[in-house]
Amino acid sequence: MADPKNDDFLDDIMAAEAEELAEEMTEIDDEALELETLRGERDQYRDRFMRALADAENSRKRSDKDRREAEQYGGSKLARDMLPVFDNMKRAIEAATDEQKQVSAALIEGIELTMRELLNVFQKHGIHMVAPEVGDRFDPQVHQAMFEAPVPGTRAGDIIQVAAEGFMLHDRLLRPAQVGVSSTPAS
Repeated sequence: MADPKNDDFLDDIMAAEAEELAEEMTEIDDEALELETLRGERDQYRDRFMRALADAENSRKRSDKDRREAEQYGGSKLARDMLPVFDNMKRAIEAATDEQKQVSAALIEGIELTMRELLNVFQKHGIHMVAPEVGDRFDPQVHQAMFEAPVPGTRAGDIIQVAAEGFMLHDRLLRPAQVGVSSTPAS
């Protein structure tokens, strides 16, 4: 027969062990919860770090692009302001009659040399002339139609007169070439 004192003693030991085991399980659950919380925080910090890294890379690329554009197109305002100088020198040369060219040959030659030097400086800085010819097709990307007129022997959209040359700075239009365009309907 079993001793009731022994059974109580065993029950007490088992209850104590069960209580101890329950405490250990609670501790393990708390540690698991803390570990999960720490993993979540780690993932948040990793995500924030990766986003900050991507933002920094995008900022670097954007500033490189801005710097390149400033180098290439920074002088566009000055270049645009110099175009009337070219126009006026060209008009002066075209306005001189043959008699004036003979009498003032040195003056005309000086204007021509200055105009050539201006074009060399333009070219050195990536500015090139858009000089359409009569008979070329009108291109709205680089030409500005100043007028339209029906001219026999031409097709609609043909350039019939060039009023002023245009200029490009690298791949950007500084000023469109000013042209007259044929409006002759197709027959």
